[in-house]
Amino acid sequence: MRRERGSTIQRVLDILDAVAASPKPISATEINEILHLPKATAHRLCAELEARGYLLKKINGKSYVPGNRLHDVAVGVMANSRLRATRHAILTALSEKVGETCNIAYADGLYMAYSDRVETSAPLRLQFPIGMRVPLYCTASGKLYLSTLPKTKRRAVINKLQLERHAKNTITDPDALLEELDNIEKRQVSIDNEELYDDIIAIAVPIEDKQGRFYSSLAIQAPVSRIKTEDSERYIPLLRDAARDLSLLAEEDE
Repeated sequence: MRRERGSTIQRVLDILDAVAASPKPISATEINEILHLPKATAHRLCAELEARGYLLKKINGKSYVPGNRLHDVAVGVMANSRLRATRHAILTALSEKVGETCNIAYADGLYMAYSDRVETSAPLRLQFPIGMRVPLYCTASGKLYLSTLPKTKRRAVINKLQLERHAKNTITDPDALLEELDNIEKRQVSIDNEELYDDIIAIAVPIEDKQGRFYSSLAIQAPVSRIKTEDSERYIPLLRDAARDLSLLAEEDE
């Protein structure tokens, strides 16, 4: 009995490894080809992992990507890893260079959630606790994440969102938002120009894994009295350098 239980656990872990390592959505049949599992077993375990939130089935109903609970596990490991202090030091150094609040966020369903954050010492600032979730469509990090999705998936996700106005520049038209995401995809930079809060701007760049996939976002956030959208270009190289260091750090932790 113990051997069968261990065998099942090993199979589950192997399936999670295969899905996490795949550069594209992967079907139960493809997982079976990689792991040489009995066909019925592969389909059954994938279905159970989907039901528990560790896998997410794509719109086509045939292939899987990591689900929210698997992502939460990865973020939890990252947050509690031996490299946490180094990651926070990189974020702190960036905050000191730009003189503004800096944060790291990851996709959590239809929201972005903060996994690390360093507040500016300036008197005017927004204080968001780690773990706080913000909408995808009106934040720099959220729009950056949406821009990494295939275009058909972008439309599907946007159709699920209620594009409510949060600030004076919130994009509430789906077509205008899709056009914005196309531009972000080309530049690999996303700007929240008073879209979540009036008088607040944010600039985000991607942190990527070793396969070049979006891992999380790195952003700075400031009042428009200190940073204007036309000033964003001088902050982007600093953001990219820090994001590169964070990407390398994530590889070391794997």
